[in-house]
Formats: sequence, C-alpha cells, structure tokens
Amino acid sequence: MRNLTVNGERLWASLMELAQIGATAKGGVCRLAASDLDAEGRRLFIGWCEEAGCTVTIDRIGNIFARRPGRNPDLAPIVTGSHLDTQPTGGKFDGAYGVIAGLEVVRTLNDLGYETEAPIEIVAWTNEEGARFSPAMVGSGAFTGVFTLEGALATRDNNAPDLTLGAELERIGFAGDAPVGEHPVAAYFEAHIEQGPILEAASLPIGVVTGAQGQRWYEITVTGQEAHAGPTPMPRRRDALVGAARMIDAVNRIGNAHAPYACATVGFVQVSPNSRNTIPGRVFFTVDFRHPDNDVLTAMDRELRAACAEAAATQQLEAEVKEFWYFPPTPFDQRMVGAVREAAKAQDLPYQDIISGAGHDAVYMARVAPTAMIFVPCVGGISHNEIEDAKPADLTAGCAVLLNAILDCADGPA
Repeated sequence: MRNLTVNGERLWASLMELAQIGATAKGGVCRLAASDLDAEGRRLFIGWCEEAGCTVTIDRIGNIFARRPGRNPDLAPIVTGSHLDTQPTGGKFDGAYGVIAGLEVVRTLNDLGYETEAPIEIVAWTNEEGARFSPAMVGSGAFTGVFTLEGALATRDNNAPDLTLGAELERIGFAGDAPVGEHPVAAYFEAHIEQGPILEAASLPIGVVTGAQGQRWYEITVTGQEAHAGPTPMPRRRDALVGAARMIDAVNRIGNAHAPYACATVGFVQVSPNSRNTIPGRVFFTVDFRHPDNDVLTAMDRELRAACAEAAATQQLEAEVKEFWYFPPTPFDQRMVGAVREAAKAQDLPYQDIISGAGHDAVYMARVAPTAMIFVPCVGGISHNEIEDAKPADLTAGCAVLLNAILDCADGPA
C-alpha cells in the first residue's frame, strides 16, 4: 500500500474560499441547489478542475464530472466526489469536503507527476440535500436509475412549486448535454464529515464506512374539523393537532423502543388554519425513520401505521400515511472498504469501522459500482448547522486516506 500525503493547507484554503459563496452571518453556508449561489460555487469548482488539467462534462441533471486521464483511456474511471449544495443553514464541510478532497487528490498527483493506469474523475452531484427540491440525492438517483430523468427534472421547489429543478438548471446554465447514467464507473469513493459524535468521542481521525442505514420517509396528513375555540365543547371536537401530537409522540416512542440503532424524527409540521382561536382542522407532518436492519425498519413501519390509526380514532380524525421515500440498508463493497482500511494503516492513522447514519450519494452509487466511504470527525458531532466545524488535521488525514485508496484501485495494489 502506498503512503502518499496531500497538501492540507491547500485543501483547507480551497474549502474556505468555496465557503465564502453563500456565507451566512453565523459562519455557515446557504447554497441551495440550482440557485444563483450554487451556480457560482459550481463555476469556481470547474475553474479549479480545468486549472488542474481536467476535462469537464455536465450531464442533463447537472452532475459535473472532471476527468484526469490515465495511461489507459479504455479503462473506466475511479470516481470520487460528493455535492456542493447545502442546507438553508448549512455548514462549510457537508458535501463540499468530498468534492474538494477529490480535487486535492488530483492536484497532489499533478504535483508528483504521477500517472495512474485508470482515469480519475471528480464528481459534484446535483441536489444531494433535498432542501430546496425534495427528495434528496436527485442527481445521483437519476444517474443510477432510482429516478427517471423526466421525474428528476420535474421535481418542484418546496417553497415555490411553479419552479422545477430542470427549469432552474437551465436558468443558471447547468443543464448539460451529456446523457444521464451512460457514464462508466469502475469504483466510487466518497469522503465526508461524519455528521455525528462517534469518531470525536473516540478520538479517532478516520471512520471506515462499511455501509449506510436504511431510511423510510413519510408524509402524514391528519384531517379533522375546524371550529371556534370558544363555543365548541371538548367532547365534540375533531382536533387534528391533538391527534397529530399523539402520533408525533408515538414516533419518538418507536425510535426509543428500537434503541440503540434506530432514529425517529419529525422535522416538519404545518398546522391549518394556524389561528389562535380556531381548532386546527388539518395537520401535515413528516417522519424520518432510520435503522441498519431492514427487518427492524419494517417493524417500525407497522408500528407507525398502527399508532396513527389509534390516535386518529381518539378524535374522530382521518389520517393518511404516505411513504414518501425509501431505501434499504446498503452494505459497501468489501474490497473497497478494505482499501480504505489499508490506506489508513499505511498512514498510521487510528480508525474504526462505522455505519453511516445519514444518506449520501454513495448509497445510490453502490447500486451500480463498487463503493466505499471515508468519514472524518466533525466538532461536537454537529452538522446541518451553521456552526458545523472540522479540524484541518482531520480533513487532511481523510484526504490522504482517500488518495491512497484511490491509487489502490486505479493502479492495483502496490
């Protein structure tokens, strides 16, 4: 196994320059997918890639591929990357680290005059976050056939439904010409901050990601009857918010019942008519279930539906439980995971195996190519937050592991 290092100061400087695009007052980043700021970040990335000698192509869903040639142009490339879009109150590192780490790999190889056998590509996927256009991971999902291209392009802005992802990509100049999914990939690596507390708590710089939890997302609509808050006696009320509150409590109980690996979250609630002196007649809310065991996820699904039916009955309500998004637990390729482990050992970096609690583009890429991920700690385990932070030394270590794992695949074991 090789033991090459990267330029950590250059990696950090590029991350900080990119973070100025969409910078927020609290030190975070707001760079929503297919926005003007997203376009600005994309152009900066493309400029850096072209300066590094890469050839850039963009497909019809806006995914960007920057290719460094190898000795054998007939070989499929080793691909690495992540995404440039952020949450509305996001941080500097979620997604951006994986893209810029890929760029630093290419820059380091250029510095060394190192020619790989297979080409290496950096990818920036479109709309990973799903903050503006839901669901998440649309670019990689279209690439891997999870979503049709037509459906992905028709995805509507969550706050401005007359705007579609396709139209906004056209507007900002990133609706490319390349076909979606007709792009060979020999292997895929993704470097990412952990977005959780495990590595920091263990004082470990590297997480070797063996797979990702399964996820089920739901949209639940509870319908009762609006009525005046004063004249309507308690026994005659059909209060949608009371029913929804009992359902939300059940979501939390379901998560705790399947500890320690289950996660259960209600992150979005709309109450209608949302008036001080009117009994709520309609409540819409979302549920996010996660677990590494698909059988447990299935049990959580049953328990949610039963709890919603029971809570609705107490207030004479109607409850519609719609599964909005689902992907099963995803194991990563054992050889690829092994390459990450060996790269960490070669760098003399302590590590541990870890399961990803979040969804990443790597989850979809695992359907079409051997895939692995590298985690580095984030301060306090905080992400999707403007205070998201990571230590330069950890980011450098993760990038060095990425470099050596990529070379193990691009050239074969040393």
